[in-house]
Amino acid sequence: MPRRIMFVQLKTGHGTDRGPSWIGWVDFSKTWKTAYLHGRTLRRATGLGLSDANFYDVETDEEFWVSGPKRDRSDTRYGPGGPRVEDDAADAYRAFLRGAPLPGREHG
Repeated sequence: MPRRIMFVQLKTGHGTDRGPSWIGWVDFSKTWKTAYLHGRTLRRATGLGLSDANFYDVETDEEFWVSGPKRDRSDTRYGPGGPRVEDDAADAYRAFLRGAPLPGREHG
């Protein structure tokens, strides 16, 4: 199962880019249509008409934005602060901010 460090933000119940966000490890299915994190199963939301999300929780229907982190730390456009970096992803994320490729993305 592919595993990547990703930026994740909860969209449901929050104004534009004001939901809680974090940087952490996300596991993906072989097809990249399903993501697994924090005990949740998220499905890709293409064609579902979601306003500002690209994944949704299959159990709760909560909407999420999932993307690769940005080196300039501009992941949230209007959020109340930066994302919380999870402990197990902190070293790899700091290396990425210093210029290293993200784990699993060394070749593109």
